[in-house]
Amino acid sequence: MKLENKVIIVTGAGSGIGRATSLKLASEGAIVVSSDYNEVTAKETAEMIQKAGGQASYVRADVSKPEDIQHLIDKTVEVHGTLDGLFNNAGVGDVRSFEEHTPDYYNHVVSVDQFGVYLGIYYGSKKMKELGVKGIIINTASIFGYMAAKGSFAYQAAKAAVVMMTKSAALELADDGIRVIAVAPGFIDTPIIKDGDDFKSFLADQHLSKKLIQPEQIADVVSFLFTGEASAINGQTIPVDDGFLIFKRS
Repeated sequence: MKLENKVIIVTGAGSGIGRATSLKLASEGAIVVSSDYNEVTAKETAEMIQKAGGQASYVRADVSKPEDIQHLIDKTVEVHGTLDGLFNNAGVGDVRSFEEHTPDYYNHVVSVDQFGVYLGIYYGSKKMKELGVKGIIINTASIFGYMAAKGSFAYQAAKAAVVMMTKSAALELADDGIRVIAVAPGFIDTPIIKDGDDFKSFLADQHLSKKLIQPEQIADVVSFLFTGEASAINGQTIPVDDGFLIFKRS
């Protein structure tokens, strides 16, 4: 119970990495505020935690809207009394050609994946300072914050920004005792990738284990980063990529 009674917000908590991390944090004793654009799935995650004997509430929020993030943070403190941690995890994006990266699509991806992280850092740290909390903010970046591949122009631009925002925010907030870190996942096993799909096999082969990464594997790392055992890690983006970034592909 390394996170006992720590109040932690998770955005994008309705599925995937967000849901797995919410469950993991709760299993370590955290009080989780499950937030998602989809209120139904945010509630489902909170109920899963409660049924397992943990503590959780839920708040719907569109992370691209300042008023939603302000409400999410204010509601968290109103209900639970404090804010110890924030996992800026919500994200969007798909594979499409550069010609299909219209201004509207580009703005949509960046508004969630980049601006949404900024809003979380800005309003989250502001509330932590107001409360006198030496909190922890963790952001979801990506292996594509470090490298380029065809079909993800907007996503890659946003995730590269998350890597740098993490460094910059850590510098800005260090004097207040607030740590800012990020994780950079590799290819995650989600329902979007069907079993037996050639594309699934191709993605798995990009990892040293030749397997897709499970959301729970990311959750384990995020949970550790929220603990005091990770107190010397700050400003860094931690690849959780099963070796993806270490070797050159032909």
